[in-house]
Amino acid sequence: MAGKPQHSAFAPACSIRHSLLAVAVLALICFALLSLRSLRSPPQFSSPKMAVAEVSRDLASPGLSSSSIYHSPEVFFKSYAEMEGKFKVFIYPDGDPNTYFQTPRKLTGKYASEGYFFQNIRESRFRTEDPDQADLFFVPISCHKMRGKGTSYENMTMIVQNYVESLIGKYPYWNRTLGADHFFVTCHDVGVRAFEGLQMVIKNSIRVVCSPSYDVGYIPHKDVALPQVLQPFALPSGGNDIENRTILGFWAGHRNSKIRVILARVWENDTELAISNNRISRAIGELVYQKRFYRTKFCICPGGSQVNSARIADSIHYGCIPVILSNYYDLPFNDILDWQKFSVILKESDIYQLKSILKSIPHEKFIELHKHLVEVQKHFEWHSPPVPYDAFHMVMYELWLRHYVIKY
Repeated sequence: MAGKPQHSAFAPACSIRHSLLAVAVLALICFALLSLRSLRSPPQFSSPKMAVAEVSRDLASPGLSSSSIYHSPEVFFKSYAEMEGKFKVFIYPDGDPNTYFQTPRKLTGKYASEGYFFQNIRESRFRTEDPDQADLFFVPISCHKMRGKGTSYENMTMIVQNYVESLIGKYPYWNRTLGADHFFVTCHDVGVRAFEGLQMVIKNSIRVVCSPSYDVGYIPHKDVALPQVLQPFALPSGGNDIENRTILGFWAGHRNSKIRVILARVWENDTELAISNNRISRAIGELVYQKRFYRTKFCICPGGSQVNSARIADSIHYGCIPVILSNYYDLPFNDILDWQKFSVILKESDIYQLKSILKSIPHEKFIELHKHLVEVQKHFEWHSPPVPYDAFHMVMYELWLRHYVIKY
């Protein structure tokens, strides 16, 4: 009919497109607000008593928190489902797979997360062989594998630089965004240093790292915190075992950071905190270290040579509430998971009031934290092949959120 609009046939498609865009925008806004919140300086207290009072007040009100371990459950599950159906990643095929490319170093030990990601991305539905379909580009160079072959730090930075420059010269994709739609994955702390020779990577590309510290160039709204998971776990996950947890707090490890030295010095002789200034020797019994997690309410997780520690994922797996003692630490999946629901987050200066803070947490609050901890365990496990909502899919979801802000 003359004068009648001709676009009505496209209305359903436009409506769907607008709905998906609205969900994406809402997810991005939530992500940006949470990232900004995580950058705020922790509150300053004028006295140790005020510090204990403030922390205790936050932890003593189980009725004030919702039951969800997610900041925005509805947004997360809708956007996650969209990711499963749409997200595509192109893996550069260049490089000898027998050296540092395409192949994980190994799937065991404290750097297993890097190896699992390399393997999972190859066997997942997210991989595409067509770069024109890709939302992001994975540069598969393993710094952990280089380290395992005895490569020096100086040579490592040169290898990384030469490899990236060869990709830039051979393919057109990097120059479309100056690398903003490219990402790297490294769990070994030397991997962060290995990219120092490429400032364009540090500034533009997405770095998925196990050392996400604000004070070493990590950018939380761009980069991704990779959980450091020591796999395979030696024992099954902890569950409904609250009655067995009679030890208030536990830590045993090397004194390779200032906060660990203070922790051992102040608390190693305490009768309620099981604090050891060295690792538990295998000679005194098999899996004594792991079994101690089952008997403890709160497992102390101080940063080591870096802000991160595999002890956090150990604590989550064995059902022991992690007590985070690392300043400037962007916790894994911090914009998705509400860490306040399943952990205790302290400033390093709270170490001197540690026992008072932990004892001030009501038993009802501990039960709630433990319940949420069991719920979150699935997000800190790697599998091959990967399974929905595991550590791999959570990292992919973080990448999915970031791809929205890239325009070309």
